[in-house]
Amino acid sequence: MLSVENVNLHYGAAQALRNVSIEAPMGKITCVLGRNGVGKSSLLRAITGQHPVSAGAIAFNGVPLSGMAPYRRAREGVGYVPQGREIFPLLSVKENLETGYAPVKRADRSIPEDVFNLFPVLRTMLGRRGGDLSGGQQQQLAIGRALVTRPRILVLDEPTEGIQPSIIKDIGRAIRYLRDSTGMAILLVEQYLDFCRELADHVYIMDRGAVVHQGPPETLDTVEARRHLTV
Repeated sequence: MLSVENVNLHYGAAQALRNVSIEAPMGKITCVLGRNGVGKSSLLRAITGQHPVSAGAIAFNGVPLSGMAPYRRAREGVGYVPQGREIFPLLSVKENLETGYAPVKRADRSIPEDVFNLFPVLRTMLGRRGGDLSGGQQQQLAIGRALVTRPRILVLDEPTEGIQPSIIKDIGRAIRYLRDSTGMAILLVEQYLDFCRELADHVYIMDRGAVVHQGPPETLDTVEARRHLTV
C-alpha cells in the first residue's frame, strides 16, 4: 500500500501540508476531499515527486519514495493523472498514449487493451490531435496514458473537473473496474462529493493543509465532515 506519514511541505515560507498521514491500500479506492486551496494537490505532488517534502516519509509497498525522482517513482508503479489533464495538444492520441512508454521495459511497450475497453472512443481517434478532443475525451486520454505505464497505484487529481456527466459516469466505471479487476491501489483527489461517496472505500478530508477527518464514505454525511466541506 501507499503510506504517507507526518508529511510537511512548503512553498518558500508558506506551509502547504502539516503533518499529513494517509494510507491507500491495494485493491481499494481512497478519496481525499476538501475545499479549494486546502493542500490536496500539494499532497499528490509530494507523492509523485513533483515537489520535495520538508519532513515526513512516503513509501509504496515498503519502498521509500521520499527523495526519489518522479521518473523513478513511475518505475515503482506510481501512475499519475494530473489536474487539468496536461496532454500534449499537438501530438496524436496514439502518440500521447505512447509517451507512457517512458518508465516501461522495452518488451512491455504496448498500449494495454484495457485502455480501449474502458474508453472505446480513444481507439476511433488514434490519429486525431490531442488538442482537438473535448475536455472529457482528454481526461479519458490522460487516464489511458497513465495506464500505459502499468501502474500499481493510480493517482488522480480531480478527474471530474469540468467534465460532462456522461463522461463522469464512464470515468467512475473505469475506476471501479480497475480496482476490482487489477487489485491496484487508487488514490483519488476530488471535490465532487457524490462521486467519492459512490466509489470510495475510505475517505480523508483536508482543511488548511491537515487531515481533519477520515472514515468510510458513510461518514461524509456527518455534521463534522460537512463542516469542513461546505463553503
